[in-house]
Amino acid sequence: MDVGMVGLGRMGGNMAERLLRGGHRVVGYDPRAEAVAEHARKGGLPAQTQAAVAEQLATPRAVWLMVPSGRPVDETVDALLPHLAAGDTLVDGGNSYYKDSIARARRVADRGVHFVDVGTSGGIWGLREGYSLMAGGPRDVVERLAPIFRTLAPGPDRGWGYVGPSGAGHYVKMVHNAIEYGMMEAYAEGFELMQHKAEFRLDLRQVAEIWRYGSVVRSWLLDLAARALAENPALDGIAAYVEDSGEGRWTVIDAIEQACAIPVITAALERRFRSREAEPFADRMLAALRQQFGGHAVKRTA
Repeated sequence: MDVGMVGLGRMGGNMAERLLRGGHRVVGYDPRAEAVAEHARKGGLPAQTQAAVAEQLATPRAVWLMVPSGRPVDETVDALLPHLAAGDTLVDGGNSYYKDSIARARRVADRGVHFVDVGTSGGIWGLREGYSLMAGGPRDVVERLAPIFRTLAPGPDRGWGYVGPSGAGHYVKMVHNAIEYGMMEAYAEGFELMQHKAEFRLDLRQVAEIWRYGSVVRSWLLDLAARALAENPALDGIAAYVEDSGEGRWTVIDAIEQACAIPVITAALERRFRSREAEPFADRMLAALRQQFGGHAVKRTA
């Protein structure tokens, strides 16, 4: 099946390669010439412009977008839309906000073009292990694109599925990533507590390996924790600074709008915010208040 891939970064490039291995004809475009050249080296068809992607695809076309969320998606849709026809499909496989996906689906529908939002998980391991794919949009369009999903997923009948109308795919992925925040925070706090228990001299890598088999807390994230500790037991050189890519914030906002309590996810998101502050003002305020009401000493900065 023909597939256009716009965005050949690390994940988009790996997805294109997996599709090529699965026998699909993949036309690839990226603003970086070296990424297009690498795609061609792997057997893909290069495109020097976004318009050239559409021109090289058999109809009805399917163009998969792997670009950063927000304005880059809108700019890509604007660039492609004049070169698409009724019955063609745009697939957004990035981490877009689900409300934006609903709006984009309505906008392209005026041209008779379909829009499918696909929450995509798998990261740098997806090329080897396959991708988890959560598809939203018209059911019949998703079913028509099933050969693509079957190739990208861990197996033809697992790891992917139609989850609902436009926006549903990115909504489910948003919640997926927020759950990830909570799980990562729980592992991080548990390992920190064991690291503090100095008298036991615990080997955290060994503990992680024990937990990987038979334990109720075993998971792929734990596998990765064991790998990280094996490579760098003390995590030397890694700053205690954790970014967030937006999905956690969107999830907390959605929970507030629905009056749905998600305290673990909310706390995990706030913990990431705190990690970026070298000298949190709130903690300095606590010290100042103790000094004010009780005359307690404060520790002075250098």
